[in-house]
Amino acid sequence: MQSAKDMAASAKSGMEKTKATVQEKGERMTTRDPLQKQMATEKKEERIDEAELRKREAQAQRRNTTGGDTTGFGTGGTY
Repeated sequence: MQSAKDMAASAKSGMEKTKATVQEKGERMTTRDPLQKQMATEKKEERIDEAELRKREAQAQRRNTTGGDTTGFGTGGTY
């Protein structure tokens, strides 16, 4: 089960990816220059990669602070 923080990181990453895609489409529509279109696509791909990296870093940090347990439950110790 994903933790709420992991889901939030995924949602934020998805929003950033969508924003990059929409911005790229806008830039491609406003120019006729093939070089500018290629630059817009490359910029989008970089932003998507950065968003994915930030998401994975946030999830890894969450796992490191919880000792790998992202369920929110303990390891079953005696209470």
